[in-house]
Formats: sequence, C-alpha cells, structure tokens
Amino acid sequence: MKKAESAASSPFRLFLSCPFGLSPSQVSVDFNELYDRIPHPDINLENSISEIWDQRIRNNTSLYNGKKFRYGGHVLHGAGEPNQESHVSLHLGLTDYRTFLGTNLNPLWENFMVPSQDESVRCQHMSSPLGNGAVVETSDEKIVVLQRSNNVGEFPGYFVFPGGHPEPEEVGIRSHQCGKDLTDSVLINKKVSQEMFDSIAREVVEEVGVPEVSLSNPLFIGISSRELNVRPTAFFFIKCTLQSEEIQQLYSSAQDGYESTKLYTVSMIDLEKMASKMPGCHHGGFALYKLMVEALKKM
Repeated sequence: MKKAESAASSPFRLFLSCPFGLSPSQVSVDFNELYDRIPHPDINLENSISEIWDQRIRNNTSLYNGKKFRYGGHVLHGAGEPNQESHVSLHLGLTDYRTFLGTNLNPLWENFMVPSQDESVRCQHMSSPLGNGAVVETSDEKIVVLQRSNNVGEFPGYFVFPGGHPEPEEVGIRSHQCGKDLTDSVLINKKVSQEMFDSIAREVVEEVGVPEVSLSNPLFIGISSRELNVRPTAFFFIKCTLQSEEIQQLYSSAQDGYESTKLYTVSMIDLEKMASKMPGCHHGGFALYKLMVEALKKM
C-alpha cells in the first residue's frame, strides 16, 4: 500500500493505492466535523454557492440537496505487503449536493483551491463528496463498464465503472450532533465504515442488475481524484460469479438503468482504449486496478 500521485498532465491523481485490496476489517472511519469544509474568506466567492444553487433550483425544481460524506484525508498503517496486515483510517466530514454544485462544479472552482502539497489543505474550501466505484470482474475475466446516459449532470456519454456514493442517511446521519457522545461516536464510525462497503455492493446491484449473491465481498483498492474540479472517489474490486452474457441479459432490468445507456464487458486491452473517455476519477480507478493486477502477478 502506498501513496501515489500522477504527473501534472494526467487527468487524475491517486491519493491512495492499496494494490492487495483491503477488507472491511482493514478500513476504519473517523467521522468528525474537523473534516468538514472550511468556508472561503472571499465573501463573493462564498456567496456564489447559493447563487448557483438558486439558479439550478429555478431550472429544475426536483433537485434534492442530499447529504454526502466529505473526504478530508486518510492515515496509513502498515507497509502494505501481501503477508502483513495493513490498515487505512479514512477522515470523513459531512457535506451536501448544494455545496458540491457551488464549489467543485462551480465555473470558478479553481479559485477555491489553496496552493499546498497537502491535499486536505489544498481542497479545504471544497465540498469534495466522496464517491465510490467498483471494478467488477466477470467469471470469464471481463470488466464491467457502463456508458452514461445524456440525462446525467456530469460527463454524459462517458464510460464509467458502476458506482455512486456512500450515503450518510443510510446510517441515520443528518448532522454531527448524533455523534457527540464518545460511545455514540464509536458506533457511528463503525456504521460509516460498513456503509463504505455496503454502498458499493448496492450500487452494483442497482446499476448493473446482477443479484447480490453473485458478488464477492468488495475489496478497497484506493482513492483517486480527477484533476478537473478535484472530485475524489473510493474504488473497490469485486468478482462476479456470472459470465458476460448473463450480465448483459440482467442489465436490461437494472433498477438504475436510466443512468446509463449501455453496458460493456471488456478485456484489459479494450478498457485501456476506453480510458481516455472516462472521467478523471474513473480513469484513476482503472490505474488502481492495474496496480492491483501487477501486484498479484508478483506474488
């Protein structure tokens, strides 16, 4: 396991690589208001968040300002060798969709950034909701890729891995008030950590249409961020017991099929060709998968 960072010309950065994959027992969460976004000192820039949201609401009254977990950094424990126990503690705060639209997706998003080598400082004024993605490998050794529909808000028509977000409301979190008590805080951290793994399995079932029993337990393989508007995403590796043809048939009845227009099951070579038409964070997810494949070959 190691920190990794791409070259400046790359569409992504790798914040964290765990090439041997981490199980739920090796991933913990510190959910704390210390990792919430810090308001920007420029009042006009800060006010633009509300202005953008108000404009979007006028154009689309069905928008919902849902809560999201904010990525505030992580701490590594262990050397990451295959026979040595490793552990990652994720630092998560709380944010929402409104603030995401007004910071990360703001046309002036770069003005929110702070010059720093420390990612948590660099992005301290950003909403930075932590997304998730799954590299799903079929039983005939293909990778599942979706093509986003033209109705989605970000990157319509692009290729992506199945994914979405871990959801605070799934574990009863609407604010930081519920975790003030120490005992309560420990319980909440455990629930949030479990939601990291539960949510990605849920997303695969809903977006691809496969039954959950066909999926292996997810392994956490790292975090990437796209350079464009610094969007962070946690990636997982999941094996599916079904073959490509079976998955194609199930996809037609996927619960969240409206988010995508087509499902592909592709080889590593084909995926390499598609990567340039992936959002940066998912391109980074492919890079994390390749690091995993290379590490396993050396074992």
